[in-house]
Amino acid sequence: MKKICVYCGSRKPNDSDLADLPVNLGKWIANKGWEVVYGGGKVGMMGLLADAALAENGRVTGVIPTVLKKVEIVHPDLTDLHETQDMHTRKALMETLSDAFVVLPGGFGTLDEFFEILTWRQLGIHDKPIILLNAKGYFDGLEAFTKKALSEDYIRESTSNLFQIAYSLDDCFKKMEAL
Repeated sequence: MKKICVYCGSRKPNDSDLADLPVNLGKWIANKGWEVVYGGGKVGMMGLLADAALAENGRVTGVIPTVLKKVEIVHPDLTDLHETQDMHTRKALMETLSDAFVVLPGGFGTLDEFFEILTWRQLGIHDKPIILLNAKGYFDGLEAFTKKALSEDYIRESTSNLFQIAYSLDDCFKKMEAL
């Protein structure tokens, strides 16, 4: 069974198309017989992801630090829940539990998780696939930043393939199928 870590927000976006992403991704992962690994919350995009996978009888593992148990409201119906002492431990455990990473649109926390897992791959701490879902151009600015950093030699060309970009959920599914 593949375990897919999904990074996404604890808030719901205004755009209903973006809010549909975790629902459809959660269903798809569950129907593949794979497992979702995520932040453990019941709210926002995280809650939508977990609810959708669980509704399809999928396995869902949450990893939440004690400090966020009330803020993100721990999902009560998870297959497995790990409580950690802090965010650093949370991110390390999520990496250990997962075979691949999918990054959905989100806020600062989502970007933090993306950049940390990306940096760990660059440093050779893991060699697991990372897919950034740039649905509706949400991460266009991040793509522009990456190109600028490459042109200024802050990022080596040899490391520019550390993550893949999917431009739609179907594109993301195809990339995940190839994992």
